[in-house]
Amino acid sequence: MQNIGEAFADRFDGLGITKVLTVESSGIAPAMMTALSLQVPLVFARKHKSLTLTDNLYTATVYSFTKQVDNQISISRDFLSADDHVLIIDDFLANGQAVNGLLEIIHQAGATVGGVGVVIEKRFQRGHALIEEQGIPLLALASISGFEQGHVIFAETEDKESTNVEKG
Repeated sequence: MQNIGEAFADRFDGLGITKVLTVESSGIAPAMMTALSLQVPLVFARKHKSLTLTDNLYTATVYSFTKQVDNQISISRDFLSADDHVLIIDDFLANGQAVNGLLEIIHQAGATVGGVGVVIEKRFQRGHALIEEQGIPLLALASISGFEQGHVIFAETEDKESTNVEKG
């Protein structure tokens, strides 16, 4: 997991990232290691309502294709502001619903997006294209182009990374 965080940090270092953002719970591990490597705070959106965190929230609705339910994700307004330049990190990218929810929250906060990093993407689903169409830098550490006869087919190495990432 440390190597995963370092890979994202290497790619997005120098872009002025001030926060790493993810959705609980499977995105937390790679996002935490990325935040540690970049030496910035980690913020995660909650999927479940909290008894203590009910007001002053940024919220978005995210549909889970796996569980066939809508989740209301939320982040306290105390943890994200217009001054932030945010890197989204998640474990999987399929249809892009989690990333779109986080983008909505970033927009509500008036913050900017520095990029999206995912550990594994299903390139044959819509998520990759949705992110690239918005001009957001994207790095997938592993990219699956499809399945054939019960085997995973990986995309070519040069196809895994968006050309939109520029260090500044």
